[in-house]
Order: sequence, then C-alpha cells, then structure tokens
Amino acid sequence: MLFNTLSGRFLLLTAAFVMLAEILIFVPSVARFREDYIMSRLERAQIASLALLATDGMIDQNLEQELLANAEVFNVVLRRDEVRQLVLSSPIPAPIEQSFDLRDAPAWELIRDAVACLADPQNRVIRVIGAPVRQAGLLIEATMDTGPLRSAMIDYGLRILGLSALISAVTAALLFLAVRRLLVTPIRRVVNHMSVYAEAPEDARRVIEPQSKVVELREAEEALQSMQHQLTGALRQKDRLAQLGGAVAKVSHDLRNILTSAQLFADRMETSDDPMVKRAAPKLVNSISRAVGLCESTLAFGKAEEPAPTLTRFMVSTLIRDVVESEKLAAGENDVEFVTDVPQTLAVRADHEQLYRVLTNLVRNARQAIEATRAPGTIEISAGEEEEGWWLRVGDTGPGLPERAREHLFQPFQGGFRKGGTGLGLAISAELIRGHGGRLELLRSDAEGTEFVIHLPRDLVLGLAAPATRIVAATEA
Repeated sequence: MLFNTLSGRFLLLTAAFVMLAEILIFVPSVARFREDYIMSRLERAQIASLALLATDGMIDQNLEQELLANAEVFNVVLRRDEVRQLVLSSPIPAPIEQSFDLRDAPAWELIRDAVACLADPQNRVIRVIGAPVRQAGLLIEATMDTGPLRSAMIDYGLRILGLSALISAVTAALLFLAVRRLLVTPIRRVVNHMSVYAEAPEDARRVIEPQSKVVELREAEEALQSMQHQLTGALRQKDRLAQLGGAVAKVSHDLRNILTSAQLFADRMETSDDPMVKRAAPKLVNSISRAVGLCESTLAFGKAEEPAPTLTRFMVSTLIRDVVESEKLAAGENDVEFVTDVPQTLAVRADHEQLYRVLTNLVRNARQAIEATRAPGTIEISAGEEEEGWWLRVGDTGPGLPERAREHLFQPFQGGFRKGGTGLGLAISAELIRGHGGRLELLRSDAEGTEFVIHLPRDLVLGLAAPATRIVAATEA
C-alpha cells in the first residue's frame, strides 16, 4: 500500500537510483582494488628481492621461501641495468595462463580484467608486471595465484555493497521525509480542501485560500480557488434556472388567470357607468399588484447571484430592533405584538445585510400569517450564545404551516403558504444561510404557532487548520 502513494514510490525510486549509482561506482572501485592488491604484492616481492641482493645471494632456502610466502608470489624477476634477473623462485603449481602489465594500463583494461577475475572461479597462475618503487630497476615481474586475489576482491565488493545499501537507505529516508513535508503534505491539503468543498459547494467559505510557499503549488491553489468560485456561482445559477424552468408553466398559468380577471374588470370600467365600478376598482388593483409581485420575484430569483458573505462582528440587538421597527410600520393598525429577548451585549459574526434579509423574511412571514387569521397574535424574537456559536429564534402564535408547505419549505415556487405567495423568500433565505456555512431550520409548526431557529457557528471554515464554520439558519415560513 505504501508504494501506491507518491511518497512511497519516490522512496522506492530514490533507493533504486542510489543503488544504481553505487553500482556504477562499484565496478571501477573493484578494478582499483585489484590494481592496488597486485601492486602491493609486487612491492613485497621487490623488498624480498632487495633483501636477497643485499646478501649477494647468500640466503638460506627456507628464508627465501618465507620471503616468497610473505609476498604471496611464486617467483620474482627484477630487471636492472638492462639485465633481467630471476631473484627469487619456487616451484609453480601450474602453467602461467595469462600476463598482466600494470604499467600505464588504461582504465577500461583494468575494469575488464577485474570483471573477468570475479567471473572466473578457477584458481589460475598469472604473471604480473609493474614498475619498481623508487626507481629500483626497470621493471619487476612476479607470478601469483588468482584465488586469494579473487577472494579479497569479493570481500571488498561485499563491504562496498553493504555500505552502498546503507547510504541508499539513509538517503532515501531523508528524501522521503523531505518530499512528504515539501510536496505530499501541501498536495494532501489541497485534496482535503477539495473534499471539504465538495461537501457543500454552495458554501463560499469552503473555497480554498492559497497558503503554499512553493510557487507551483501556490499557482495550483490559486487556480483551484478561481475554479471553485466559478463553480459555486455556476451551481447556484444552474440550480436557480432549473427551478425557474420547472415553475414557468405554473407561473404562466397563474399569471394568465390573474391578468384575465384584471382585463375583465378593466373592460367593465371602460364600457359601463354602473356604480359597481367603485367596488371593482380595488379588485383590479389587487389583481395587478399580485401579477406584478409574482413577475418581479420570479425574475429576481432567476437572474440574481448572491455574493459571498462579508463576515463582521456586530451587536445583534441593533439589527433585530431595525427589523421589528420596519415590521411594526407594515403591520399598521393590525393587532400584532412584537416581543424581543436579546442580550444587549450579544455580538455575532455574520454578514449584516444578509442576516437582516433573513430575519426580515421570517418576521414578515410570521406577521402575515397572524394577520390572515384576523385575530391578535404575538411574534417573539430571541437570541443567545452556545458552545459552537450563536442562535437566533423567531416564533409566532399564528395558525402554523400547512402540511404541503412543510414538505416543500425551501423549494422555490412550492413552499409558499399564503395566497399569492411564491415561496421564494424561504428559498433565498436558506441559500444565504448556507453561504454562511450554516442551515435554516424549522423547529416546530402546529396549531399553537411556528418557530424557526438560526445557528451561527463560532469557528471559520478552514480546509485543514480549523473545523468548518457553520451558520444554522432558521427556515422561513
């Protein structure tokens, strides 16, 4: 499973490439070791021959054999003053199969001979020729076994391979950690942002905020941010257009009926002096008003795109007071009582204008529901603070929502419950609250009244650093 990840594959490739580099170094290194091994034997043979020459050849045979054994050669030939002299000798166990001249041998030749020695498991007798040290002659020549040479080369190669494996493992581990920190973690952050955004594309605060210091990754984050902004707008527009398309037939039918009635009244007003004209005039005005209101709401919903919320901290009591004062004026002489229970010091984080629109929709729906009963009623607005954020509650003592309205509460053109209503108010309000990262919720609706609640989150939505900010908004009637 590890090697199916980017960092795992990078670890594997790093180890492989380091090992390949070590192998490319290993072959010349073994060739150099072979050359040094042979030269050390020639140096020992030279020292042994000089010891013999210093005694004018008067040396015990046992001592001669000991010198040859120490040099690990069978015989020594030294050329001095153009004279080739066999200085030390002993029986050679087998014929000499090959000669190697190490004087000015090219690198490729040394590598070739080293590889051939490693590949040949047979113990063979070879002749090696080299230049004496400190110019003690023209050349020195010795015969030796390849068995000890090959064993020494294998031992050296195993040590080099072990060291190479250790270097490869350490290098790969360091690069693995570096890649995880510099590349994998930022990429994973982008992926997490995409997952968080996919959960609620309409939530504008789930759009990624570029943070990477790596130029390429930051460009990717900026491109993703631009795409998410465009996608959020496109999804909203597409959803609205789809809903608008489904409602066009209903709107056209209702609008035709309304305008037909208005036309009949208008025709009667033009052709008759009947006193009933005075009573027909208000009906005509109401019919035309309903038609105009329906058209305006439909067109506004079809083309509008709500901007992302601008979050600020403000006292919610001031906002609620403005909403109540506006609705009191609209209520006029109707017996509707407004009750507020909001702490004066309670501050929330939200878009002031959008929250005002949501509360206005909720309070207006409550007022109109009470007025439709022609009986006194009360609208209560309260707010408070909880561990996860803030809540705002709007309740009324109206007749409650019909079953059909509750089933399609936030669907445009279907959630309306007043005669002539379109249901767009709640749909738009719910969208505004989702844009804050929250939800609009109906707590109850029965014969004793209706109650909505808005929950505003305390934390902001950060794809990786913090939990998602949610604003739970009360549903509109």
